Amino acid sequence: MARVLSISTDLMLGSRVDATLRAAGQEVVTKGSLEEAPLDGIDAIVADLDVENPEALVGLGVPVLGYYSHVDVDTKKVADAAGVDKVVPRSRMARELPDLVASLLA
Repeated sequence: MARVLSISTDLMLGSRVDATLRAAGQEVVTKGSLEEAPLDGIDAIVADLDVENPEALVGLGVPVLGYYSHVDVDTKKVADAAGVDKVVPRSRMARELPDLVASLLA
């Protein structure tokens, strides 16, 4: 079991991420920002890129899955340029979350 940090301020989406990852056997820590998050023992980060700056997520020594609104192509470009490990639209994240996190942890 991996320990995954979920960063989201959207309660509905955050609870969906939490439930999906827990059902997949992951331990989840949910926070509203990286500043609030304990990084000790975290194996992966799943972050809403509307909430967290992509540059702040890289270089932490933890693989990152960032998700964004499919119409916000600028956020995707910034996240890719910053080096976020996986950057996907919200809809794909919602459909494939367990597999996306598993590929980060592999």
